[in-house]
Amino acid sequence: MTVVATPPAPKLELPPLKLGPLTVDTPVILAPMAGITNSAFRRLCREYGGGLYVAEMVTSRALVERTPESLRIIAHDDDEKVRSVQLYGVDPVTVGQAVRMLVEEDRADHIDLNFGCPVPKVTRRGGGSALPWKTDLFTSIVRTAVKEASNGNIPLTIKMRKGIDEDHLTYLDAGRIARDSGVAAVALHGRTTAQFYSGQADWSAIARLREALPDIPVLGNGDIWSAEDAIRMVRETGVDGVVVGRGCQGRPWLFGDLMAAFEGSHERHTPDLRKVAESVYRHAELMVETFGDEGKALREIRKHMAWYFKGYVVGSELRTKLAMVTSLEVLRGTLDQLDLDSPYPGGDAEGPRGRAGSPKKVALPKDWLQDRTMDAEQAREICHAELDVSGG
Repeated sequence: MTVVATPPAPKLELPPLKLGPLTVDTPVILAPMAGITNSAFRRLCREYGGGLYVAEMVTSRALVERTPESLRIIAHDDDEKVRSVQLYGVDPVTVGQAVRMLVEEDRADHIDLNFGCPVPKVTRRGGGSALPWKTDLFTSIVRTAVKEASNGNIPLTIKMRKGIDEDHLTYLDAGRIARDSGVAAVALHGRTTAQFYSGQADWSAIARLREALPDIPVLGNGDIWSAEDAIRMVRETGVDGVVVGRGCQGRPWLFGDLMAAFEGSHERHTPDLRKVAESVYRHAELMVETFGDEGKALREIRKHMAWYFKGYVVGSELRTKLAMVTSLEVLRGTLDQLDLDSPYPGGDAEGPRGRAGSPKKVALPKDWLQDRTMDAEQAREICHAELDVSGG
C-alpha cells in the first residue's frame, strides 16, 4: 500500500470519544450497513486504523427469536475490543427484550439504536426514520433500551436523520428526548428521509444539534468521503466524532487516513491496482471464514467489486467477470488478469460511491403526520414495520 506523506499538519484537537465506560481513542465510527459491515469487513478496516466498528443492523424481533442469521450478525471476532451491535425495533417491549438478551448473555459492549432507515417498506409502516415523529413511541423505546442496557453498564447510543422532510424535522426534539433518557451519544445523518442519499448532507443541522446538546457527545454522519471531509466536519460543526458509511465501501484504508488525520499527519493511502487486488482477495478469504461457505462468500463479495475498482483502468469484460466470481480460485485468476502495475488514479478513485437515489415523497402510514402521538390504528400497523433491512 503506497502512503503519501507531506509535512505534519496541525493536530486536530479532538479528544478520545467517551461512551459511558468506553473510550474510543480515534473518534471515528463505522456505520452499520446491511450486507457490508460483517466481521470480515470490520477486520479489514481495523487493520488500517482505530475507531468503533459497528456490526450490521439486527432487528430486535429476530434477535429475541434467536434466528440463525441474527446470531451470525451479532457474532464478533475474539480480538474485537468493543463488540458493537446495532438494533432496529418498533416495539418497546421487544427492543427491551433484545437489549436484555445482549446484556445478560454478555454479547455486546456497546448498543446503538437505528432510527435512520429511509427504506419505503419500513417508513410506510412508521418504522425507521419515520418513527421519531411519534414522540411517545420514540421516548418509550429509548427509555426502555437505556434502562435495560444500564443493568450491564453498557452505553447505548442512537442514530437518526434530520426528519421526514424539511417541513417535518424531528432531530432536535429526538436529540433532547434521547439525552434526557440517558443515552451515551447521539449520531445525526444530515439528510431527511425524503432525500434518501441524494443531494448534500446538511452539516449545519449537525452543528445545531451539537449546540442544543452540550452535555453529551454528538456525532456527525453524511458525505465523509475522505479524511479531509472528516476534519472539515469537525471544524464546521464541533462534533465529538464522525460516522463513516458509504465513504469506506471498497476503501477499508480510509480508516488509516482518518486516524492519521486526527493525529495531525497528511499521510494518505494511495494504493496501486496490485494493492487493491490484494485487498479484494483478502476480503474474500475473510468472507469465506465468516460464512463458512465459499459459494455464499463469493456471492457476497461481488457487490464490493465496483467500489474497490472505482476510478481504476479496468476493462468492462474484466469488470463483468469480477462481478460473477464463483470461487477463490476464479477470483485469483481474474485478479491476475488486471494490469497490476497501474498507479493510483487520484480523485477518480475517491468521492461518492454507491447509489444515491433521488428525492422522493416519503411513504408513511395513513394520517401519520397529523399528530405527534400514536393512535390505536397506527399502533397496530407499526408492529409490521420490523423487517430485516438497514440504512440511515
